[in-house]
Amino acid sequence: MILSDRDIRAALASGRIKIDPMPDLDAQLGSVSVDFRLGTTFMVFEHSRHSFIDPRKPQSIGEAMRTIEVAEDEPFIMQPGDFALASTVEVLELPPDLLGRLEGRSSIARLGITVHSTAAVFEPGWIGTATMELSNLGRMAVALYPGMRICAFSFEEVSSPVSVPYRDKAGNKYAGQITPRASQLSEENRGR
Repeated sequence: MILSDRDIRAALASGRIKIDPMPDLDAQLGSVSVDFRLGTTFMVFEHSRHSFIDPRKPQSIGEAMRTIEVAEDEPFIMQPGDFALASTVEVLELPPDLLGRLEGRSSIARLGITVHSTAAVFEPGWIGTATMELSNLGRMAVALYPGMRICAFSFEEVSSPVSVPYRDKAGNKYAGQITPRASQLSEENRGR
């Protein structure tokens, strides 16, 4: 069951869902979702310096990416075909009986910007900022500003509380992140 705006308000008021900083619900609460805002940190691939990425070698991923900080009043320009990792301003903490689902906003998509490729589900027990996989599918560059509403989270109840929340899973790769984190795929290949 997807939580309605009333249920989201109640979950925030009771602390069942925690969002920090607390969103301006008059501006950010939809009928079944809460808009999250774009942060100031971006990670981009330096494709001109590296010819490929080897997911079995963590240094391959780390060396191929560069972190960019933009001031809150400066745009981050997404060129056509560009890909960047970015994070939300808000930190989200979910209980063991709710999952979060990140979706793009229609107004952003109509500019050619997608905010996730496949990573839309945030498991029960998640804590941290959301890393978005931004892509410009359009033919024109688009300016994205820190603080703009960039994505929306909806919340769904699971059939029962999970036995091991994401943040408590051995080997979780992204819990507690506060800035975008590059792929940790190489961690899955350790010991093989």
